[in-house]
Amino acid sequence: MNEKQVILTQEGLKKLEEELEHLKSVKRREVAERIKVAIGYGDISENSEYEDAKNEQAFIEGRIITLEKMLRNARIINDDEVGTDVVSVGCAVTLKDLEFGDTIEYTIVGSAESDPFQNKISNESPVGKAILGKSRGATVDVNVPAGVIQYQIIDIQKK
Repeated sequence: MNEKQVILTQEGLKKLEEELEHLKSVKRREVAERIKVAIGYGDISENSEYEDAKNEQAFIEGRIITLEKMLRNARIINDDEVGTDVVSVGCAVTLKDLEFGDTIEYTIVGSAESDPFQNKISNESPVGKAILGKSRGATVDVNVPAGVIQYQIIDIQKK
């Protein structure tokens, strides 16, 4: 079975590795202790603490499997692959909304590390897809549910 390649920046790789290590070394122990304490309360058939701990354990183990799979299929974008001539994963892009005149800066990342609250958008998002491979000064149309937004690429920088 072909597994989907996960595109990561160096920062994204580090973040996922740290999360995996934390889950394996800290969270697993914490939830095991919670299960042990809950079992000490007696009958586990109607023990909500036990149920909660077992559910958390299942979530943690699922997340560990997901992270290990992502890291196994990771393609790391190195700094030398990121340029300032065209938009690519790992660069910061300043866009100007041509209707309202607002500007916004996005960092283009792989889907595994996108975080709209930190202006990190995925290369697979509508805006990310529209601007990938485009150069400074280009105008792009982004299809969104409300219609089409036009952006002009003002600047491209290494992040």
